[in-house]
Amino acid sequence: MNKSNELKDALPSGTSSRDAVLAFLLLRGWLAVRAILAGLEKFGAYVTVQQPLIDPATGLADPNAVVDVKVKYYALANYNGIPASLKVKFANEPLLPHFALTAFNNLLGPALILTGVMLLLGLGTRISLFLQGLIYIALTVGLSLIGQNDGIAWLGIHVALVAMALMLAQHNRHVLIRKW
Repeated sequence: MNKSNELKDALPSGTSSRDAVLAFLLLRGWLAVRAILAGLEKFGAYVTVQQPLIDPATGLADPNAVVDVKVKYYALANYNGIPASLKVKFANEPLLPHFALTAFNNLLGPALILTGVMLLLGLGTRISLFLQGLIYIALTVGLSLIGQNDGIAWLGIHVALVAMALMLAQHNRHVLIRKW
């Protein structure tokens, strides 16, 4: 059996190789953007600023009235891999060593951004997918330990999408490095 027939046999009936390429590109794009944005959010924070109230009748700022407005901004100083509310729960979990929590907190954001960019550009697509799957499994372990079942379900969906993308990786096109 030649390579062309093997690929056709692996696809659901009625699916062309071109459809599989498009399906993989969609999965690759979604997983890449999801990882990049999740990683960038680790650098986000809110600051409250005071702004003058805008008079709806005139559209002008009222100098006598001020409102507090929360503004989001991103900075390296804001980095927090694990939300503060969960850090306390993780710190009290005896099955999670402190060094592992510290390492995971420091590496989570950069790892998500790196694997997302690799996937988006097509640099080691299979490796970046596999690494993302491992990240989601590690997150699942942590959330399981602290009983965050809703988050576990969402991570399960992410792992399934990564697995589906790995199954379609043979249809990977538009990459910088095809081998991995």
